Amino acid sequence: MSFSYAVVHDDPPQVFVAENMDVLHHVLALRVVAQTPGMTLGASLRDRLRKAVLQERWGDALSAWIDHTGIPVDVYPDGLELWTASRLAEPELRPAELEFTPLFRE
Repeated sequence: MSFSYAVVHDDPPQVFVAENMDVLHHVLALRVVAQTPGMTLGASLRDRLRKAVLQERWGDALSAWIDHTGIPVDVYPDGLELWTASRLAEPELRPAELEFTPLFRE
């Protein structure tokens, strides 16, 4: 199973993980952009951000937020894997599994 994820390089950094990019964009708009107090923004930017999130133009909202705050956000469309015990080899097979890794090749 692979997930989309984003890292907001704020202090402290925030990591958001979602099942796909559509959900991730929505989460970033809701949990990052929309958490900015409107009174701290100029009227033009505030209206632009509000309009973008209400119209579900998540990318536009996040881009404008990044431009305003200067806080970088790295977005990764997939590649974050969820590892569970059931995905690992049984304990008795682990030594054999390891023997086939690059570490054990000469």
